[in-house]
Amino acid sequence: MKRQGTRRAALVMTALLLASAAFWSAALRQAPVPAKYALPVLMYHHLVADGEPCNDMTVTAGRMEEDLKWLRDNGYHTVLPRELADGEDLPKKAVLLTFDDGYRSNYQLLYPLLEKYRMKAVISIITCMPDLPADNFLSWDMCREMTDSGLVEIGSHTNHLHNLGDRGGCFDPDGINGIQRDPAESDEEFRARVLDDIQKSYDRITWEVGRPTFFAYPFGVVEPEAEDLIEELFPVTAVTRPGITDLRKGTRQMPRLTVTMDTPLEKLLKRT
Repeated sequence: MKRQGTRRAALVMTALLLASAAFWSAALRQAPVPAKYALPVLMYHHLVADGEPCNDMTVTAGRMEEDLKWLRDNGYHTVLPRELADGEDLPKKAVLLTFDDGYRSNYQLLYPLLEKYRMKAVISIITCMPDLPADNFLSWDMCREMTDSGLVEIGSHTNHLHNLGDRGGCFDPDGINGIQRDPAESDEEFRARVLDDIQKSYDRITWEVGRPTFFAYPFGVVEPEAEDLIEELFPVTAVTRPGITDLRKGTRQMPRLTVTMDTPLEKLLKRT
């Protein structure tokens, strides 16, 4: 009986130790990132003129200017993905501004504000769009002008893998999204549809404005079978998972904070 009691006590102690380890592991994962290693990555998309209606993917030009003023007044310094890729020492309170899709409003409304406040941003474009008669998206001339200023870096959002066509660029909860592999397609079909598309986006940006260092996953969807190529081409990548990037973990699949009209930057950045 004494041996059984000792064994039972040992099992209980083991269970308590495992539970404690799990608790502290979870606590550490949820702990704020030390300021030295914290990089907030802010996610925007489209800008509209003041007074126009907004959704979760749009902010007004006035709100954008308020954000840039707030960042400046609170000691934040914008950086570009190429600075992260080059391993440069970052300023205190660094922040990365990202804009997905490549809307023309990024040139018409955002770019003048970046010039005014001397702030930087990365714009991840769907590289097939500048070649289409779509006047709501950036042209290559616009991309070149912004890149030449040193304030903007052009990143990839794939060439054609953003649910274009009859899905209107929207997420399909019942379908295959972004670079996600269709279980029904062969290795050759996946390579032609997804891997060749990613490579084409990289090659086109390199030809037009210089080698890109940044890839924004469409809809934040990651595909394990595309990771080798993405890691080979792009040293800095971002998803849509919320959180603050911990630079000790590298610069791949960085979480981002979605900016909307309803969420002030002060609230988004309260942990940094």
